[in-house]
Amino acid sequence: MVRKSDRSGRSRSGPGGSKPRQRVPLPPVPHSAADPHSELMRALGPERGRSAVRRFEAAAKAFRAERFKESLPPLTRLARDAPEVADIRELHGLVLYRLGRFKAAMGELEYFRELSGSTEQHPVLADCHRALGRWSDVEALWKELGAASPSAELVTEGRLVLAGAKADRGELPAAIRVLEQGWKLPSRPRDHHLRRAYALADLYERAGRSPRARELFRWVETHDPQLADVSQRVRALS
Repeated sequence: MVRKSDRSGRSRSGPGGSKPRQRVPLPPVPHSAADPHSELMRALGPERGRSAVRRFEAAAKAFRAERFKESLPPLTRLARDAPEVADIRELHGLVLYRLGRFKAAMGELEYFRELSGSTEQHPVLADCHRALGRWSDVEALWKELGAASPSAELVTEGRLVLAGAKADRGELPAAIRVLEQGWKLPSRPRDHHLRRAYALADLYERAGRSPRARELFRWVETHDPQLADVSQRVRALS
């Protein structure tokens, strides 16, 4: 279940120089995705399973409506009662992430990674590590994501987190290189292209490369003037 998440503007602290955590290697392909309803019925039995399915569906609906505090209690209970259901650990982790509880979210999404064998939530997981200042884990997850070669959208999400982590440490040239690598202006940009261009323009401005930043912000504004504060950024640099 891929879900977009806001990964902007939070304080960073933590054991930046520590080694990455030891992880079980991912399988060559992700494990077959099981229906969470069937998994709950199998784990909890017919009566408790039906109740759990209703609670899971209600929590998922609240998540989609961005009512994260409402969705947290049932997911916390479900994760306790059916800890091996990957979809529950995934959604629980995403809710915790959106509530800014990065350490708890990290634990859930690390477990989701093991249960699913998937890189689907690696960008969010990496951003949890970024929020905690665990830079080596951000790098390790980026390498794992790249090795899996998932969709362009997912790789872009991971690239944005990696660049953000480098920028957090004041490594602006390195952050810029991450976003410049393989970059060219697409003729028919999609959402992930525009967000990458916006992030790169922001780094250009922070690095004092205002003309390049202005050019790229203008390109983004041409295709999506509602993206973040791009129109304000263009005016400020004009």
